[in-house]
Amino acid sequence: MKISWGWKITMLYSGFVVMMVSLVVASTHQHFDLVSKDYYEEEIAYQKVIDAGKNQSALSRPLAIHASDKTVTIDFPEEFKDKALSGNIQFYSPVNSEWDKNFSISAQNNSVTILRSALHNTRYTVKISCKVDGKNYYQESEIMLHS
Repeated sequence: MKISWGWKITMLYSGFVVMMVSLVVASTHQHFDLVSKDYYEEEIAYQKVIDAGKNQSALSRPLAIHASDKTVTIDFPEEFKDKALSGNIQFYSPVNSEWDKNFSISAQNNSVTILRSALHNTRYTVKISCKVDGKNYYQESEIMLHS
């Protein structure tokens, strides 16, 4: 059986339309999370984050983040040794907002240890904001947690 060029063009066009409709339907079922629910208020206060980041860059070394099979450890620089640390550690997951975790800083021996069982196996942006001797510090780092 021989198909004329008119039918070939019709089948090609119909296949394209079916593909585009299926892509539109698939995209409407995609779930997107905003970075933050109160992003406007955070944007207004962002100058404080910039200043804290400048304070962080003036330290002898950045905060070190290490992941093992059981824990995630955050080591603070020597300038923080034997000083009162307060602040927050946020694990932000760009994949799913339900996987985001917040931990308060309670440093022992100049480091913080977080159990891996509290986190998912995914890529996290670790946002660390702390206060030492009345000075704010802020650092963002990427970490990939996998089995």
